[in-house]
Amino acid sequence: MSANAAETSGCNLPEILSWEELQQLPDDIAEGIELWHGRVVWNRRGPLEHQQFAVRVRNAIEADARRAMREETSGEERRCWQVGVETNVFFAPDRSSFLTPDFLVRRCLPRGADTFATDTLLVGEVLSGSDTPKRRQWKMDRYAEAAIPWYWEVELDSGRTWDITSVRAYELVTIDSTGLAVKPLRPSVYVPVGEWEPDGTGIEFPEPFALGIAWEDLAF
Repeated sequence: MSANAAETSGCNLPEILSWEELQQLPDDIAEGIELWHGRVVWNRRGPLEHQQFAVRVRNAIEADARRAMREETSGEERRCWQVGVETNVFFAPDRSSFLTPDFLVRRCLPRGADTFATDTLLVGEVLSGSDTPKRRQWKMDRYAEAAIPWYWEVELDSGRTWDITSVRAYELVTIDSTGLAVKPLRPSVYVPVGEWEPDGTGIEFPEPFALGIAWEDLAF
């Protein structure tokens, strides 16, 4: 049974699960679930094209990460990055809260190590039909609360062409509430700092390392 089918049928799952209980579920069900304070959040998988674009973006970012690491000079503290796709990002030590972005950049960790928000520098989502504005904003708020510095969104044309229509980059900022009569509801938020469309020259972005992505590397 797929995760989508399990969600539709209810699958007799409790509303609250521990990480250990989630690990006991069949893989095809567990892979479609995220947890937030132990509460089950269904994470619907997109079509094949959704996964293909997530991998293409990951591959392009990883190529730049590897180049940036090669160019690190020996006189500096050497930085190290790892780029992944569909990797759980944990927000609590007991793993009771985690989301699974479509792609991410984290600081280098030992093989097999779990990814926590404190080690994550960039998360990104390839938007599909199930990503409602409310769901998109909810995820952005969770990533911002966890102080992940950068968030990307890849917008797809889900019509006949199946191609990227835009890529947007957001940077985390903290609102200075000094002098404000009302305290901000969310003291840390993402603000847009870059947007690219296929008719441009490509994606150029300086963080978390120099990124230069050609559109042909992302084309379907």
